[in-house]
Amino acid sequence: MTAVLAGLPGWSAPPTLAHGGHGADAPSWFPLLPVALLAGGYLLAAVRDPRGWDHRRTAAWLVGCALLAVAVGPLAQLPEDPRGHMAQHLLLGMLAPLGLVLGAPVTLLLRVAPTPVRRAVGRLLRARPLHLIAHPVTAALLSTGGLALVLLTPLYAAAERQPALHHALHLHYLAAGYLFAWSLAGPDPAPRRPGLAVRVGALLGAAAGHAVLAKYLYAQAGSLPPGLTSRDPAAFQSAAQLMYYGGDLAELLLATALFAAWYNRPTRARHPRPSPLIKRFASPEDGSLTQTS
Repeated sequence: MTAVLAGLPGWSAPPTLAHGGHGADAPSWFPLLPVALLAGGYLLAAVRDPRGWDHRRTAAWLVGCALLAVAVGPLAQLPEDPRGHMAQHLLLGMLAPLGLVLGAPVTLLLRVAPTPVRRAVGRLLRARPLHLIAHPVTAALLSTGGLALVLLTPLYAAAERQPALHHALHLHYLAAGYLFAWSLAGPDPAPRRPGLAVRVGALLGAAAGHAVLAKYLYAQAGSLPPGLTSRDPAAFQSAAQLMYYGGDLAELLLATALFAAWYNRPTRARHPRPSPLIKRFASPEDGSLTQTS
């Protein structure tokens, strides 16, 4: 049909679509620009830290940025394939956020930013809406629940047709994954972070939900995600397997980070003390403090 239409005067072929509805003729480097800015800005701040920034934090941040670059660079240029979509989900929503969280960017910002900025960050960390969104259970619902919404509704098919929606979903994967990792194992100050039992429960619940969703997608690969005009069930089954085993790996890494953070927590003493960063910048007016993990 395309060959017939190509012979008609005035007809031009539609642009070839790469993975996720990106135009193949779009600059392939453009999505890498914000990743480069994230990496460069962090390195500049780390160099400016007067007390010397931990190189392990820097390495974790750069690993997170590298995983982001793979997700929005080479994987985004692959031909349309559900396995490529799933690999992007794993990198954007699970693996890259863990590296970024372990980079402790808020702590670094509090060290190098001017005093007004640090006070604004302190007020933000004490904000009640942030406490609600950053609760591990809320973050788990946004992360795993958001993925279920994409895979079990026509939202996946709509994102295939609309690049803006596709990019918005990627931002959601990244933001929800970052929030979930931050709420569980982040080294940054996190006022009112729940105890270990709640965090472990949220991790187990999210892991179970992710595994069940992967198995359901595998079993219903002929009809899920709904709304697609053409589908390859075998490819969706492979994507479900990648989701299942890749998710296990990411959750194992997150659990390791969680227990390592718990074991090395600064409040292992009998009388825990508030973070000095929060103490100094959270509430200059009334001097009230907020307990960290």
